[in-house]
Amino acid sequence: MGNLYGAISANKRNSFFITVAITAMFIVLGYLLGTYWGSSYAGVAIAFLLAIVMSLSAYYGGDKMVLSISGAKRIEKKDSPQLFNVIEELAVAGGLPMPAVYVIDDTAPNAFATGRDPKHASVAITTGLMQKLKRDELQGVMAHELSHVGNRDILYGTMVGILVGSIAMMSDFFLRSFWWGGGRRRRSSSDGGAIGLILMIVAIALAVLAPICAKLLQLAVSRQREYLADASAAKLTRYPEGLASALEKISGDKEVLEAANRATQHLYIVNPIKPFEKRASNLFSTHPPIADRVARLRAMR
Repeated sequence: MGNLYGAISANKRNSFFITVAITAMFIVLGYLLGTYWGSSYAGVAIAFLLAIVMSLSAYYGGDKMVLSISGAKRIEKKDSPQLFNVIEELAVAGGLPMPAVYVIDDTAPNAFATGRDPKHASVAITTGLMQKLKRDELQGVMAHELSHVGNRDILYGTMVGILVGSIAMMSDFFLRSFWWGGGRRRRSSSDGGAIGLILMIVAIALAVLAPICAKLLQLAVSRQREYLADASAAKLTRYPEGLASALEKISGDKEVLEAANRATQHLYIVNPIKPFEKRASNLFSTHPPIADRVARLRAMR
């Protein structure tokens, strides 16, 4: 774990560069689509404003939206003293403020963290997680989630997720309007010729490829963040086996987490969409393979 701090620094640098890359992709897409429709400046302006509005919405309200979608209810210490004791110990050890604690009434074991910064962080766990894990395993899971908070992963995941979603939304709008025929009519009347045809092909190609490329960038970094949060959790608890055992139990559990969906699956400690977890090495997976994570943790002993 000697390289852990270097990995955290690299993680922050990668976060910045990936965010810039996806934002640039978003602006370029707006420029090309605006040019296709007759005004490149308008396209850039709309893309820029949309990125700001969506990012601000995610920054100030993304955590509440995720918690609401997941059916999470906030609890106090009197409701679950052992859980609060575990989280309080880890927060003190990690030099973090005590996060708000939420519970999802579901027998499938899982957990996630959300929020814009450590002072506004929340952790949510299922009732199944509390029932099925031993204390050291629960401690490992909570250390993983608090590591996401300390590594500033929760803000990155929310912001980039919104930008990727905006790129997909803009691309979908363009492709739908193009096939409706409006774009062809406007383009033929205002431009035409070889340049217009080339621009049309480039715009369509980018509209198709941009969401895929942005999603791949997001998922590649998300998988690395899971490895880093695992390593940070092992350092925090000084007991890697607790998290390793918890990961095996969670991934092997047959219960279906009803509250999870494609939009929130990347937040959980183990992918709650079971078919995806079986193909975890897939480029479009939100998590690295459980076997790899467990092997790395046990190598730390």
